[in-house]
Amino acid sequence: MYRLLLKPRAKRDLDKLPAEAWSRVHAAIMGLAADPRPDRCRKLRGGAYRIRVIRYRVIYDVDDGSRTVTILRAGHRRDVCRRLT
Repeated sequence: MYRLLLKPRAKRDLDKLPAEAWSRVHAAIMGLAADPRPDRCRKLRGGAYRIRVIRYRVIYDVDDGSRTVTILRAGHRRDVCRRLT
């Protein structure tokens, strides 16, 4: 099992999600603790990963040495990658 960490910005992003989206995104994030690289993930430039959850995206980083998954951003697909920098 991997430990999950949330960056402050990711926490703010999650707080802004609608209730129905929040529950599905939360479930997907919790699933990353068991499998940080599920079949549906995609590696991004810079080493981060992305998973799709309905119309939303979760951007995260995996550190295998310390067995942690750090959630960097979460939000609607039209905004999340653009705001990543």
